[in-house]
Amino acid sequence: MIKRQLLGFLARWVLSSFGMWICITLFGKIYGENSFWLFILAGLIFSVVNSLVRPLMTLMALPLIVFTMGLFTLIINIAVVGLAIWLTPDVSMDFMGALLSSLVMSLVNGVVNFWISPYTSK
Repeated sequence: MIKRQLLGFLARWVLSSFGMWICITLFGKIYGENSFWLFILAGLIFSVVNSLVRPLMTLMALPLIVFTMGLFTLIINIAVVGLAIWLTPDVSMDFMGALLSSLVMSLVNGVVNFWISPYTSK
């Protein structure tokens, strides 16, 4: 079971790195060296922020999410991408880039969640 969870995390990390590569190259600015490891690190940071910080933000913003009929989750997604970009060294992105990146990463995470279900245990 732990092996399956580890493989799931690694697959999510690789696909998040690919998504962050798309987002950073299209919507962001790189101030240092444009290397493979930068995108691997960005994917790891996004995966950790998405799995640890996003549920806490969603729980804290639950009244706003209910009041706006779910539209506030877009703001949470933008904040998660913005935090991941802020924590990634030598990378910056403006608000519009974070908005578009949150849409791209939502698509990537949707595909990942379709392929890798967290609740399957074989």
